Amino acid sequence: MSRFVDRVVIHVAAGSGGNGCASVHREKYKPLGGPDGGNGGNGGNVVLVVDSNVHTLLDFHFRPHASASNGKQGHGANRDGATGEDLELHVPDGTVILDPDGEIIVDLVGHGTRFVAAQGGRGGLGNAALASKARRAPGFALLGEPGETRDLVLELRSVADAGLLGFPSAGKSSLISVLSQARPKIADYPFTTLVPNLGVVTAGESIYTIADVPGLIPGASQGKGLGLDFLRHIERCSVLVHVVDCATFEADRDPLSDIDALEEELARYTPALGGDLADRPRLVVLNKVDVPEARELAELIRPDIEARGLPVFEVSTATREGLRELSFALAKVIEDDRAAKPAPEPSRIVLRPTAVDDAGFTVVADPEEEGAFFVHGERPARWIRQTDFNNTEAVGYLGDRLARLGVEDALAKAGAVPGCPVTIGGVTFDWEPSTPAGIAMLMHNRGSDPRLDLNERVGASERKAAKIARRTRTDDEDL
Repeated sequence: MSRFVDRVVIHVAAGSGGNGCASVHREKYKPLGGPDGGNGGNGGNVVLVVDSNVHTLLDFHFRPHASASNGKQGHGANRDGATGEDLELHVPDGTVILDPDGEIIVDLVGHGTRFVAAQGGRGGLGNAALASKARRAPGFALLGEPGETRDLVLELRSVADAGLLGFPSAGKSSLISVLSQARPKIADYPFTTLVPNLGVVTAGESIYTIADVPGLIPGASQGKGLGLDFLRHIERCSVLVHVVDCATFEADRDPLSDIDALEEELARYTPALGGDLADRPRLVVLNKVDVPEARELAELIRPDIEARGLPVFEVSTATREGLRELSFALAKVIEDDRAAKPAPEPSRIVLRPTAVDDAGFTVVADPEEEGAFFVHGERPARWIRQTDFNNTEAVGYLGDRLARLGVEDALAKAGAVPGCPVTIGGVTFDWEPSTPAGIAMLMHNRGSDPRLDLNERVGASERKAAKIARRTRTDDEDL
């Protein structure tokens, strides 16, 4: 037996990007073939797609973890790695995506609407793409960027034009079954309806949807009964219909008090999607008038309800009395509401160019440690994630990129001195100002950087001193 699930927590993980390849072309009679390492493929995204054929979040209840495929690693001969496939998750129309703190991220309405829940990581560049005039044969490649991981809350808020409200056993399920082709469970005991039911109603040329919400009781807006779980299913309704049981056997209840109790719960409930339920149009349905005592009660209280400005309809789901008038009245209210709403604007791409003075990063002093700094920014953090810190040449390349971006100048202006701890993208290191890109990169072994290799730095200093000594002796002999 299928279950209705309208709230789940899912854990999505996008695919990681593939690593770039560090390779040199090797072929007979071509000793200087050059770098030919290919780029890694991008990781796949996790995408939520609205599907009109899906009506519950049951699949996510049993399988809350979803992961997209990773990108493949690059290879030699300039062969790029394959891109990871996107993972599409189908959700019902009206699904609201929230973060773990309850903040709404996006409201998915309309068949085919897409939302990228987790972005795949970028693939790393191979050494062929990193080659330049100053670095003709890089001995390193960039690592693939990890995919995004997120915890999301999915809540289903039904998309219906009209919502039926009432106490348990008021006849809401019977009403929706005769107005539409919906077939909800109907029985003679309270709380028969445990899940919302949707039906499509045709009234002349108008077609609209109607929702049967489980029975509400006083305290529903604070979680009593089933109200708190299902009140959200009427947030999108254009009109609310009070279904009143005029044939109830409970001595302490009457139609007017039932309406007042439900109105108080609606006033206390705050829709997460905005708006106020108290502003929605109302209709009152006095149900079960096929019972003689119920018809007498309906005729007695009808003037009092109309005095409140609420349209009243006396109906019987058993004899179909009053159903045609009710369906056409609902159609008129819904059509008027649709006409009053502004026409949806066509979707457009919004371009937001980067400001001229936007450096792409910020330098902030650590409030807990004197002399320490944080560098915040998407580009520096991504470069950190893509750097192989076991390869000194790759670390040197990172230093060059940060210097060209202006990170070193910004650290110096912020008061940083050599040796102070600097954190970028979760990695902390002792800051040592590096040389600009291209300097000291012409003569060194592949896979190393003389600025980071102590032996080479010492050797370079000794060679420079010997060269100065030879030049001094030559000048003395000339004299």
